[in-house]
Amino acid sequence: MPINILMPALSPTMEKGNLAKWLKKEGDKVKSGDVIAEIETDKATMEVEAIDEGTIAKILVPEGTQDVPVNDVIAVLAGEGEDVKAAGSAKPSASAAPPKAAEAPAAARAPAPAAPKAAPQPAAAPAPQPAAPAAQANGHGGRVFSSPLARRLAKEAGIDVAMVTGTGPHGRVVARDVEQAKSGKGLKAPAAAPSGAPAIAPTMSDKQILSLFEPGSYDIVPHDGMRRTIAQRLTASIQNVPHFYLTIDCDIGKLLTAREEINAAAPKDKEKKPLYKISVNDFVIKAMAVALQKIPNCNVSWTESGMVKHHHSDVGVAVAMPGGLITPIIRKAETKTLSTISNEMKDFAARARSRKLKPEEYQGGTTAVSNLGMYGISHFTAVINPPHATILAVGTSEERPVVRGGKIEIAHMMSVTLSCDHRAIDGALGAELIGAFKQLIENPVMMMV
Repeated sequence: MPINILMPALSPTMEKGNLAKWLKKEGDKVKSGDVIAEIETDKATMEVEAIDEGTIAKILVPEGTQDVPVNDVIAVLAGEGEDVKAAGSAKPSASAAPPKAAEAPAAARAPAPAAPKAAPQPAAAPAPQPAAPAAQANGHGGRVFSSPLARRLAKEAGIDVAMVTGTGPHGRVVARDVEQAKSGKGLKAPAAAPSGAPAIAPTMSDKQILSLFEPGSYDIVPHDGMRRTIAQRLTASIQNVPHFYLTIDCDIGKLLTAREEINAAAPKDKEKKPLYKISVNDFVIKAMAVALQKIPNCNVSWTESGMVKHHHSDVGVAVAMPGGLITPIIRKAETKTLSTISNEMKDFAARARSRKLKPEEYQGGTTAVSNLGMYGISHFTAVINPPHATILAVGTSEERPVVRGGKIEIAHMMSVTLSCDHRAIDGALGAELIGAFKQLIENPVMMMV
């Protein structure tokens, strides 16, 4: 029987992908392991391999097609000895093929580093809850009758699923209802707030927003998958994670001197180019990693069943790219030299901008660093990216007047702000972490101890 080639799930949170390019055409023979197509997710472009042998009988989804749902049939493969023309003309059905004809390459399929069993999925993909039984449908027993996918989409978008009008069987809320609700459509009127309770203003719909502007005075640029994912994850973070912020000023005079000496002594290649060039951000990554080892109760992730305490400091670093940002992760950063961190970051940044990172290179992590110093920003706060419990926002280094021993001196200062998840880290504990970071960044030799 013909084998259906399905749109693969290239990450735990992927629901749709763009079929960027076919590397095989109808009539081509393929072997297990052959790369047959390139799929774009919201953050990367991945190669897809065939895992069965045969001949491409029919391509059902042309290259360039966007938002192809996971597990949709994208092509049909005729097995060995089958009539290719007959296989290509047969109507594909779920029963006609095992759902294994195409998948990501082994490197892309590798799961993120193992976490304790209590660790949840990232906030962008909470585990679906069991569907409510029919006896507890909307309006019965006070329970909301909704599909697991609808509940997950509603949670990601920060929408109370009870406020969504269901159009499924027996009023069941389904995925399309949540998508409608995101634009303000299909929402139920809120119940009257108890006396004295503050009323929450509903989100404006697209129509309401556009009505405020003169027709023809604007253009609408549709959101791509990356921008939607960023919006959903960070909205969920702000709504579900109780943030608090700690700011401290760091004197990085010794760091700048050490950086200059390290870069001057860097070995050179055959073309007399240095093998590495350390940046201030490389010191920041290393200092944050070591600080988490010194204050291990901050190197954690919150779950409802228990605190996940990580053994290593896996530091995500925010990298700007067209249409958004991504946080590739320096694994076990506390064990790595500054030159190794520097070279890894240069490689990550280059591949991130061309969307060539693998999911395991940007998923997970125990903390993150966001540095806007290169833009002249002196101070800002960053939004935590679950399952992290912290993120460090780094401002620019600049000469400032400081008072020492009653005298005004000029020093190279850098302000950093630590965002903490108050469920996992209390104020005093967060202060210990940012204090440990300050001690390390002001005395970089201590990072090597």
